[in-house]
Amino acid sequence: METLALTNAVIIDCTGAEPLEGGSVVVEGERIKDVLAGPPGRLPAGAEVIDCRGQTLLPGLIDGHVHIGSVEAGFTEQQRRNFTSVLVIKTVKNLKEALDQGFTTVRDAGGADPGFRQAVAEGLIPGPRLFVCGRVISQTGGHADGRLPTEFHRPVEHAAGTASGIYDGVDAVRLAAREQIRQGVDHLKVMAGGGAMSPADEIDTAQYSLDELKAVVFEAENAGKYVAAHCYSDRSIRHSLESGIRSIEHGNLMTEAGARAIKEAGAYLVPTIVTYEKLSTMGRDFGVPENNIRKIDQALEKAYQALALAQEAGVKICSGSDLLGPMQVYKGTELELQARVMGPMGALMAATRTNAELVRQSHNLGTIEAGKLADLILVKGDPLRDMTIFQDYKAKISLIMQGGGLYKNSLG
Repeated sequence: METLALTNAVIIDCTGAEPLEGGSVVVEGERIKDVLAGPPGRLPAGAEVIDCRGQTLLPGLIDGHVHIGSVEAGFTEQQRRNFTSVLVIKTVKNLKEALDQGFTTVRDAGGADPGFRQAVAEGLIPGPRLFVCGRVISQTGGHADGRLPTEFHRPVEHAAGTASGIYDGVDAVRLAAREQIRQGVDHLKVMAGGGAMSPADEIDTAQYSLDELKAVVFEAENAGKYVAAHCYSDRSIRHSLESGIRSIEHGNLMTEAGARAIKEAGAYLVPTIVTYEKLSTMGRDFGVPENNIRKIDQALEKAYQALALAQEAGVKICSGSDLLGPMQVYKGTELELQARVMGPMGALMAATRTNAELVRQSHNLGTIEAGKLADLILVKGDPLRDMTIFQDYKAKISLIMQGGGLYKNSLG
């Protein structure tokens, strides 16, 4: 196995420890062999050495909520306008872009099938390590039902892009869950509440009955999987938690009671503030309808308050971007926005250690510790003082390592 030593770095290991000045990380094969304080001393014979002086070494970032198949700002219109083949090709470009931004792992929250995961794992395409849920499970008129209120055709099960299906009743959602599990997904995703970008619902509504949600959770847990739920309101959050759902996505409209309920259930919250910020300011330029912008602004108005309530309640807070189409280049902005409430270290740990817990990979990912996979990024500067570093990723991220392999190295 090849050995690589990254020396003289400021190491933020994201375990909760203080930064380590002048530390070194020894990588052997795909894993971290050792983390050393002070001068590296004697390194393994034949080790390649990269001097990281003046830069900060971090775990590879993890995005807990992406749609790699979102290739346009309007995810319903893109399904109408693009051939499946074009959606797949543009999705491949999104995957490379995510890795370029320093995200060595992402959890897709709707649309990506296990084939994309396989393609990345086999080295067929560059991209982050993928955890996928396949088609989103939505009710008629729910957040993944892209039909306008004036349209009466039957809904379509999409094969790519932001793939989704419409399933009503316990038997239908049970079959939908089993079908995604049969295909080998890592988790399931249900739309348990209304959405900003869908045409026929409001964001403060709840969707699906308890019986339907419980059926999805039952099938997931039988197969050793878990369920993530799109929610904004306390009612949708409460229904999700009562059903055994493990991951609450967004949560913008929750109250103090909603935050306490998430904490008591031991569930995770995945805020996605950046998508509302970008859609609010840029959405019209990309043709997003005014009705959707109205709902985006409604969600944005409460986003920071909801995050603060979750932090005060002691909720396990993750980090997600949920960016659509051309706005996916702004993934790193989510860290800066969450840092406004959680502080820089809190935001970094949400995007590393806690997100690793979310995808059930704490033993492999999320921190810089011996034995873990060598997913590492090196940045020019101190992110604890300047969280905008991740936004200028082309210039500020000088090294990206994924599973011990160097994807980017501008140090020579």
